[in-house]
Order: sequence, then C-alpha cells, then structure tokens
Amino acid sequence: MRGHITKRCKNSYTIVLSLGNDPATGKRKQQWLSIKGTKKDAEKRLSELLSQLDTGGFVRPSKLTLGEFLEQWLRDYVWPNLAPTTSEIYEFIINHHLVPALGNLPLTQLKPEVIQRYISEKLERGRCDGKGGLSPKTVRHHYVTLHDALSAAVKWGLLARNPADAISPPRVQCHEMQTWNEDEVTLFLKAAKGTPYYCLFYIALYTGMRRSELLPLRWQDIDLILGQISVSRSLHRPIGSSEPVFREPKTASGRRTIALSPSAIMVLKEHQEKQKLECIMLGKSLTDDNLVFSCVDGKSLSPDNVTHAWFKLVRRTGLKPIRLHDARHTHASLMLKQGIHPKIVQERLGHSSIQITLDTYSHIAPGLQKAAAERFDELVNHTPKNEPAKNFG
Repeated sequence: MRGHITKRCKNSYTIVLSLGNDPATGKRKQQWLSIKGTKKDAEKRLSELLSQLDTGGFVRPSKLTLGEFLEQWLRDYVWPNLAPTTSEIYEFIINHHLVPALGNLPLTQLKPEVIQRYISEKLERGRCDGKGGLSPKTVRHHYVTLHDALSAAVKWGLLARNPADAISPPRVQCHEMQTWNEDEVTLFLKAAKGTPYYCLFYIALYTGMRRSELLPLRWQDIDLILGQISVSRSLHRPIGSSEPVFREPKTASGRRTIALSPSAIMVLKEHQEKQKLECIMLGKSLTDDNLVFSCVDGKSLSPDNVTHAWFKLVRRTGLKPIRLHDARHTHASLMLKQGIHPKIVQERLGHSSIQITLDTYSHIAPGLQKAAAERFDELVNHTPKNEPAKNFG
C-alpha cells in the first residue's frame, strides 16, 4: 500500500506515505503527516501527495524555516556569485524585511496568500521607521528577492514549486528617460569649465561610464597614447555604512575598455597636468596609482558631493534637469542617433547583453528606422537628401 489514512481524534487524521526502502539500510521509509479536518479532506490530501510521488514533485516536510534558508542562500549562492551591489541589496531586504516578517515560517509552509499579504502590508506600512508604506518599486524588489530565493529552493529540492509564481508583483510606473541633445551637452560643459568637476563631468558624458566606475579610476587605468580607459574597479557603499569601498567587478561585462575621443584625451591631459602641479605644491609626486578624480589631498571624492555638484550646475545653467546617471543615457542616445551600431554602444556601457541596450533605448528606434529607410532610398534610387524619391509606378 502506497499510503493510507488513520484517525487520530475528532477532526484530526494521520496520512502515512510509503516512500520505498532505504538503499543504505534496506529498511522501509515512511512519511507521517497530520491533517486537520474531515476524512474527505484527508483523502483529498492523500490523493495530492500520491500524485506528487508519481510526478516526482513530492518534498519531505522539513523543520527548516524561511529565515534559515534565506541565510543559507545568501551565504552559499548570492555572495559568491552575484555582484556586490546586488548582494548588499538582497541582504538588506532579507535582514530588515523578509526575516522579521516571515522568517519563523517553515519553508515548506510558505503559501501564496502569505506572500500576497506581505506585499500588501509593505505597501501600506512597510517603512522601517513606521512612517507609512514603501513604494511599489521597492516592494517589487522585495518580491524579486523572495522569488529568486524560492526558485533556488526548488532547484535544491527543498520545495516542490515556487509559491511566489502565483503572485503578481506590484506594478511600477515607468518614467520617460531624460537626456540632453548635443547642444545641451555643449552648453553644460561650457558652464562646467573652471569648476573642480569639469573633467569628471566631461568624461561621464563622453564615455557613458557610471559614477561608481569614474570615482575609482586611477591613472594606470588610462592610456592617453592609445586613447582608452580600462574599467577594472567599481565603487560600492555597503548598506548601513557611510564609507564607500572599491571592488573589482565579477562579470566580464564589468571589465571593459572604452575608446576615448580626441577631445576627451585632451581634457584628461590638461587635468593630469593640473594634478601634477597640485602634488608638487604638497611636496608629492603624481603616480599611476593616484586617483584620476580626487580631492586635493588625493583622497577619493564623496559620491554624494559629486551628485550635489551636478545638480547645482544643472540648475545654474537653466537646462532641462537630468540626473548624473542620465549623462550615461545621454551618451548612449547620441551615439545611437548618429547610427553607431548598438553592439558598440553595449560594449561601451558594459551591458551584459545587447538585448538590454535595445530594450533600454527602444524609444530611439523610430528615429533610427526612419533614418535607415532614407539611407536605403539614397543608396538604391540615388536620391539626394531632402529630395523626394522618384515615382517608379
């Protein structure tokens, strides 16, 4: 008999499943489960369990809690395999939200309705300071963290299915990307000239590098003869810490070489000469290990101060307000509008795949399609620009 039901007391039954013989000892293996309800409820549950045994989806109940599993997942998978920033975000969400709310639940008892209730409560009153709810975007990050963890539990044989699959994450309203055109870039850099951040902002707009990649740059990472930058480190600020740290990227796309334009090379040369003079005044010499963008004493710039300086300069110029990170989007958008192949843009930005680049800048596609159609017309029909095509009908 593969399974049977015995009555324990009123409205309580025990299901006994036969799991075959232990290959090591030869002894018969059984799984006992308690069911509260009627006999019909117990029979229905027995039928479900037998079906799981037939399909290979049966998972033996365990006392492992969700909190214990999440700790194991962080230790054995997240930190060894994911980028530091991603790992820090996962750890923060787990330690400050998921574990306090759901950590004591047995992993195998986590149901879709429990996850749905967690999402609703976080949207309504999820802030750590108790002052209201979290944004849909933040709660979506919670969902993704939990979903990824539970997917690992399924792969590791700890769960038969992922209960988060039955839940839809909060919808997040997508905001239109803000970028500058070439004239706005020129006006901004003209206003930035003479400020301590001129070179930094120039390189940000001319390479598409992230703030976290610009601040750890050393002179040894820049070849002014070949005209290229090697991205070999990134800046991260561990959650809960005020001190940023420099780390080497774990992915191949994070380590990349970016070609510099002639004007960017010139700006960097002028910046290097200025740094050399500052070092001489301090009785030091500029070495390859020195940071390219630093305080006068050579210490790293504060990321917050850099962002504040960007916004202050944007307000002063009266240009359309965009974030420092939008300098990266501006660089990519202008390159694509000039007909640069998306694969080149992907490599410059350090996207892991060209699909990410195409999805991120899909709003530029209509203009590129129109330009491509006009160029094809010029080539095949020998139609000069701004002249209507001949009618061959």
